[in-house]
Amino acid sequence: MRPNSQALKHKLSHDSEREFGGTLGAVCIPVFLPLTVLFLICLSRSPEASLFQWPPPLPSTDQLWDPLAPVLLLGWFALHAVIYLMPLGKVSEGLVLRDGTRLKYPINGFHGLCISGVFLMLLLGLGAPLGYLFELLLPLAVCAIAVSFLFSIYLYIRSFWAPSYELALGGNTGNPLYDFFIGRELNPRIGDFDLKYFCELRPGLIGWVVINLGMLMKEVELRGSPSLAMILVNSFQLLYVADALWNEEAVLTTMDIVHDGFGFMLVFGDLAWVPFTYGLQAAFLVVHPQTLSSLKAAVIIWLKMNNEPIFCIGYYIFRQSNSQKNQFRRDPTHPSVARLETIATATGKRLLVSGWWGLVRHPNYLGDLLMALAWSLPCGFSHLLPYFYVIYFTVLLIHREARDERQCRAKYGLAWDTYCRRVPYRIFPYIY
Repeated sequence: MRPNSQALKHKLSHDSEREFGGTLGAVCIPVFLPLTVLFLICLSRSPEASLFQWPPPLPSTDQLWDPLAPVLLLGWFALHAVIYLMPLGKVSEGLVLRDGTRLKYPINGFHGLCISGVFLMLLLGLGAPLGYLFELLLPLAVCAIAVSFLFSIYLYIRSFWAPSYELALGGNTGNPLYDFFIGRELNPRIGDFDLKYFCELRPGLIGWVVINLGMLMKEVELRGSPSLAMILVNSFQLLYVADALWNEEAVLTTMDIVHDGFGFMLVFGDLAWVPFTYGLQAAFLVVHPQTLSSLKAAVIIWLKMNNEPIFCIGYYIFRQSNSQKNQFRRDPTHPSVARLETIATATGKRLLVSGWWGLVRHPNYLGDLLMALAWSLPCGFSHLLPYFYVIYFTVLLIHREARDERQCRAKYGLAWDTYCRRVPYRIFPYIY
């Protein structure tokens, strides 16, 4: 390795040591986040459903374990592993790696969603009690957390057999606790099976939709039919997931794939945090039904689907800005981005300074937050719990934006300072 590359590696590793609180965060987060998942599920089922309820509702041992849970969870992973390996869709190349190569990825996540949907419809037709997922939420979450720890240990151990150029610069600090948490290996693979890419959008994200459907069927069991609020939550979160999978190729240029190693942070987020906290609204509605008048329903639908509302604006900003960034990174000469104004950098790359990326530095984050706010509205305003995702996601994206800033400033230097002067707002125009 050349001296300047070694210096860059040291600098990036040193900077990443401060991410997520460094060693302290690497110790605390794997303890408190799993407890938070279980806490939120328990709250969603409690009559008070208060984030500030004290003492918090504690589950019994019987509520935490069901022998069916690990069978369902591992079977679900196996199903999507098989779909991943099927010759469906196209194969796309990722960005250039440090050794000059590009990895190939199957773009068939949307096929996985469709196959899962057909499979679930068959189960419903055969009379399978999908509403039982409500009772299985805690056992499934416990199993997902256990799998996350075991999988992360495997990833950490196998990383010591990986060549140095396959390690993530930010996860190769020499601090075992931090490296386990942040991830040492950038793109761990078993043959052509990319473990990080597989987990990023498939079992957890599609699992979120399945859990939502289970909550809807539980409501049918309890009340004879799903409420309008439940239908809205299921429909719009399904739209969000379907869009992510339809545009799966765009994930190949994100920080998760390009920069972050695959350790506990991403494993737990993909397999446990996403499916069991992103769908809290549906679980909340099972125990706390919301009666929506025709007027309220019309207002919510208008806010989500009309030409000028929160959800539609958020979705449009999110999709267009991500597509613009992805296209520019892959082919700056493409007609859709060739006319956009850019800033040259010392690395030879250019920074977009017009289009969506001339409005704020992270327009995709702005769109994501608007959608998160919009799909919580069917739960009403009597409880804060359904808006936990909005609050958490705001904190997460502000922190993620700060990570982006540090990395871009280290990478692009004066060019990044010029970009920041041209685009002063980070996420929210005229606010932040």
